[in-house]
Amino acid sequence: MDGIPSDLCFGQNALNRYLEDPLEGYYIKSPKSFLGASGLMPQQVELFEDIVAAMMSHIKSLTEQKLQREVTHTVIGRPINFQGLKGEESNAQAIQILTNTAKRVGFTHVEFQYEPVAAGFEFEASLEQETKVLVVDIGGGTTDCSLLLMGPEYKASLDRSSHLLGHSGQRIGGNDFDIQLALKGIMPKLCLNSFLKTGKPMSVNSYWQAVAINNINEQTEFYSQANGRFLHQLGRDAAEPEHFARLIKVHEERLSYQLVNDAEQAKISLTKQDEQQINLGYLDDGLQTNVSRETLLNASSRELTAIAQLMQTGVAQAGCQPDVIFVTGGTAKSPVLATFLQAQFPQTKLVVGDHFGSVTAGLTRWAKRIFS
Repeated sequence: MDGIPSDLCFGQNALNRYLEDPLEGYYIKSPKSFLGASGLMPQQVELFEDIVAAMMSHIKSLTEQKLQREVTHTVIGRPINFQGLKGEESNAQAIQILTNTAKRVGFTHVEFQYEPVAAGFEFEASLEQETKVLVVDIGGGTTDCSLLLMGPEYKASLDRSSHLLGHSGQRIGGNDFDIQLALKGIMPKLCLNSFLKTGKPMSVNSYWQAVAINNINEQTEFYSQANGRFLHQLGRDAAEPEHFARLIKVHEERLSYQLVNDAEQAKISLTKQDEQQINLGYLDDGLQTNVSRETLLNASSRELTAIAQLMQTGVAQAGCQPDVIFVTGGTAKSPVLATFLQAQFPQTKLVVGDHFGSVTAGLTRWAKRIFS
């Protein structure tokens, strides 16, 4: 494809390549979350279009190899809000970027569907009667809550706008859970919550910047030369300089993603067990730490409260109570999350769907419906 390098890597291969040499750039999760950002310069918009075009071209190529034919029609999932500061203007900007790139890689017919609505379509296939479904879609970078009127009598409709009774969304998702677990579960081993020689508490800001892999500005500041000098001075002032040296190593070897990835893998393990050990030997020989479901719950209190508020907002906007809550997205697999969400609506049945496939399956159903 014109303008797209042929030597790009995708998926796990790309992650492995980055971990082998993190000094070559930054790792940013859920780039789609940034498409609605305010104040983007033309060259920044072009950069986002290049990134999205590379990803779309790769997916299109794999699909065409599988089907052995050209694919020219696509339905693209989108969050309710892309979370720019300018509301609908930010949403329009993100949609324009996605549309431009889809056309650039060869799609001639481009449609969009809300991701929580798409997830609901997959759940709707199992319903035998009219049901008010609160879909909670927790993606990597955004969470969307939609109260939908669903049932067998609605499945054939090509316009579902009147069935979307209420919705809300925020730029908070699975990545934020990983970051908070890294901050609260791993960073104490790097002197977070410790003290300076003067008895004053250690500043939290550097630790936050170190794990903020979804914030380009924070990562740029953390890895700046000026911050490197600041960290070395802080190390000299630390009451436990040998432990603070681990944070300096994160800076010098660009290990932010490694830390957050370790937290993410621990979060995944905590879906099946109460406690998980994290090996931090790359920071200090023999270093390790243990995290538990309780650690995850405490670390994620702000994120959980925000999701609960999104659920309440969607319900309040609809003006009626849900019959069932359908939760999807990778983080939905966590018993910590499921228990918390059930507590928000204790009298309502909670169903956890296909953690990664619900949105994709729903978009496939919608594509078949509108393009047939």
